[in-house]
Amino acid sequence: MNKHEFAICINNHGYEVSLEMRKLYEVISDADAEKHGQIRVIDESGEDYLYPATLFDSITLPAHVLEHVFHAHT
Repeated sequence: MNKHEFAICINNHGYEVSLEMRKLYEVISDADAEKHGQIRVIDESGEDYLYPATLFDSITLPAHVLEHVFHAHT
């Protein structure tokens, strides 16, 4: 079972510099943040930050797509 979780940004209002619409973000598990309606993602800075969970939709990627995501060249 793969432990990597991802979400797509569906709204970046107020966070235009940090988040790109329709971009896939890796989610970092944070149970405390979830209790407060937040999600921790690795944003455009390359660091993980908290954002309102309503800005994202969770997505499950097939294993072969995960391989491509982690081996993509930037």
